Amino acid sequence: MAYIDQMIMFCAGLWMAAVGFGYVRFNTTQVPWLAKLTGHFRWMGPLLIVIAIILVFAPR
Repeated sequence: MAYIDQMIMFCAGLWMAAVGFGYVRFNTTQVPWLAKLTGHFRWMGPLLIVIAIILVFAPR
């Protein structure tokens, strides 16, 4: 129960990485800013995963 925040961050990072690398697709032809945002998910997703892992092992 104490690691629920890190678990949520880890799952969000997995989702962001999946969208960024094209495993999950959106219809970005009608919304141009969405294409730019999902391009940033390519680096934001793995960064969020790394931060979640670091916080699991950080002393409390």
